[in-house]
Amino acid sequence: MHEIITLQLGQRSNYLATHFWNTQESYFTYSADQESLIDHDIHFRPGIGADGTETFTPRTVIYDLKGGFGSLKKINALYEIEEPVISDGLWNGPAVVQRQAIIQQNPYQQSLEQGLEPPPLTTESVRYWSDFNRVYFHPKSVIQLNEYELNSALMPFENWFTGDELFNSLDKEHDLLDRDLRPFVEEADQMQGIQLMTGVDDAWGGFAARYMDRLRDEYGKTAVWVWGVEDSIKNVPREKQFLKLANSARSVSEIASQASLYIPMTLPSTMLPSYVTIDPKSHWHVSGLLSAAMESMTLPSRLKLHAGTRETLDQITSVLNVNGNQNIAKLRMSVDQKSVTVLNGEGHDRSGRLEIRAQSRDMRIASRERSTDALQVTAQDEVATFDIDFFPTDATEHTRGRQNTKKAHVFGQAENYRGEEDEESDKANEEDEDHERARRRAAGLPTLQKVIDVDEREALSNSLGEIAEAYEEGWDSGSDEDDD
Repeated sequence: MHEIITLQLGQRSNYLATHFWNTQESYFTYSADQESLIDHDIHFRPGIGADGTETFTPRTVIYDLKGGFGSLKKINALYEIEEPVISDGLWNGPAVVQRQAIIQQNPYQQSLEQGLEPPPLTTESVRYWSDFNRVYFHPKSVIQLNEYELNSALMPFENWFTGDELFNSLDKEHDLLDRDLRPFVEEADQMQGIQLMTGVDDAWGGFAARYMDRLRDEYGKTAVWVWGVEDSIKNVPREKQFLKLANSARSVSEIASQASLYIPMTLPSTMLPSYVTIDPKSHWHVSGLLSAAMESMTLPSRLKLHAGTRETLDQITSVLNVNGNQNIAKLRMSVDQKSVTVLNGEGHDRSGRLEIRAQSRDMRIASRERSTDALQVTAQDEVATFDIDFFPTDATEHTRGRQNTKKAHVFGQAENYRGEEDEESDKANEEDEDHERARRRAAGLPTLQKVIDVDEREALSNSLGEIAEAYEEGWDSGSDEDDD
């Protein structure tokens, strides 16, 4: 069935994933005369509830800190069981049970449980990612890490090495892959891959890096896509900026080198198109925008085979990773308000249909083409222009008042088209034409010296330098400048 298993690490990734699962739920059809193009078995698993009824829950493992799940219960209505009676055991005295204050459900969740029309959500009513969740999860999917508390001022979960140490201590005690992931892998007939969503500019980056180590030990040839979510550092205090940049650099060094595809994502620091209105301080809003692109780009991986347009994670990766070591991708999106036909110059009415094209942009090899009958792609096609770019910008250039205006080189590109007035997204492996500046950025940025000690700085610089060099292979700007 080519199943995909999802790993969700941390609050921001869980916001992103909740939008993703809500979208998958919207694809379900409940009428005999309607057929979905989506193969739901790829992301959902069948099961049996506590009362013997059939269930259908996401193939996902959700990690979050204490207090991060909001009102979401580990045991939900599908698997509701009576709470066990506490036995006195060897203790002759009475048992004392201490409970945290219960987080009350918001009106939206209460309406869903009662089968009523839910009220509109607002930035004030969404306090946790579970507040707008519309699906049930299997109890094994919900993993709370009690060692740290969400938004704790006493023990903040901000330093990359904090997540590194937490994973190592938990894995030593429990073997996290064997306890949490393996049950979902073993019930898959033919696993297509794993998608890992994680924050990368805080402690979750260290946690994800060690998780990737274990994944590669156990599933060395499995496609693993990593969606690395970063916060915008535009209005962050200077010391926090340095910490976040250092965390991101470590994550790229440790995670990207092992991932089949590594896609960093953040809210664009530039002006958003006029058709986008969001509150940049709301995780609910920001993750919704990111999810629109992320969900659209991965849509081909879960289409039914008879639709003729399924592209597995491996197939999309091979298009983007041209030389075998270029596995960092840029995610971009446009929502065409008039007509999407301008992107290929044809006059077809493409509303309501999904079309995919994926091709190599490396002119040393033959262009790889996949298309529907309505869309034929040639190597001479222009790279589509997108007006929302989710790739994290170079913080030093913004702080110093410089912008890189040089044209980017595209090694491999995959584009998804989703009909008129719908999301379109693009991932393209890119490297700036100014490779000397790219090499300096990959080396860890001079400003990070305040938070990275000398010993680690050299190792990190070498690691990121190797990643940067991978994008020099086969690249030629065609200019006579010496700074190619």
